[in-house]
Amino acid sequence: MNILFLNSTRRGWGGNEKWTMLAAQTLARDYNTFLAYREPNIADRFTIEKFRLPFIAEIDPVTIVRLIGIIRKRRIDVLVPTKRKDYVLAGIVSRICSTANIVRLGIDRPLKDTFWNKLVYGTLADGIIVNSSKIRETLTKSSWIKPEKIRVIYNGLDCHKLETLSKEPFLKPAPFLIASAGLLIARKGFEMLIHAFALFLKEVPDAQAALVIAGDGPQHATLQQLAETLNIQNNVHLTGFLDNPYPLYRNCDVFVSASSSEGISNALIEAMYLNCVPISTPSGGIEEIMRDGENGFLVAHADKKKLAALIDELYHNPNRRQCIGAAAHETVLQAFSLDRMKKELLDFIVETTRKKQCR
Repeated sequence: MNILFLNSTRRGWGGNEKWTMLAAQTLARDYNTFLAYREPNIADRFTIEKFRLPFIAEIDPVTIVRLIGIIRKRRIDVLVPTKRKDYVLAGIVSRICSTANIVRLGIDRPLKDTFWNKLVYGTLADGIIVNSSKIRETLTKSSWIKPEKIRVIYNGLDCHKLETLSKEPFLKPAPFLIASAGLLIARKGFEMLIHAFALFLKEVPDAQAALVIAGDGPQHATLQQLAETLNIQNNVHLTGFLDNPYPLYRNCDVFVSASSSEGISNALIEAMYLNCVPISTPSGGIEEIMRDGENGFLVAHADKKKLAALIDELYHNPNRRQCIGAAAHETVLQAFSLDRMKKELLDFIVETTRKKQCR
């Protein structure tokens, strides 16, 4: 089995890229696995064989010709595109080369009823991998996507790597630490999180607490300015991108995912594995694994008052934090096994390629 992953991102490292690396390198233990990429800072993290391509546009003749050459030379059986631009390019070359095309979609977002979406997801995709049942449910509302094309495969976690990297030294900025992470864009809800943290500090002005947000992106200056406007800049720390965020996750008390739209956040499940208390908006598929008040807490995307109240409750109840964190850890151990992800990925790839060959 020869598998080619595609990732044309320009924004930088994120959950999608993390999944691509984990999936590709896990499968590479037993199969020939390759990566077609655009940005060197993404590819440098991969240990598999890689090919740099222009990825200029959805219909890019140079990239198409070079992909065809790679597919034929490496005898590629299946393409796994992971970004929207990749979906189109992979769809085109898969039809030219008679290879299977399995799209990976990691966010819960309704598809508009357009010719382009019908072509990309309905016609050119032989299979679609999603990381939550909620995403599958949303996709099946589009009548032009066959439900049997879609396979729910939860993200796997490399627990050994998490354990090792999370033990690196970390200086905790306050006894009570809230963390969040991700690309600094509006969809991720960091502004709401900062507002909620400010409300908490207003109610508990002597709290020895800090908020650390790991990540980089276009909202960095906006978020910094917001913290200053709310006069909590000494309690809010924007770290920029962290190559190793796991010591932060291990040492934080609460991890917040405030996204308005998500699949199941990689950062959230990593923090849960490391015994953080998770608080999340009910975006994407998080409700499939989180039981409110048992192994985490759910809060509406815009409900900064409830989020502030939860922070207050957890600040004053260390025993409750310990119990919820332990339950969160057990949840991740059961649902996000790396071996399970590898098996389910391979099963779906084999099934899809066989169907393609029989047409």
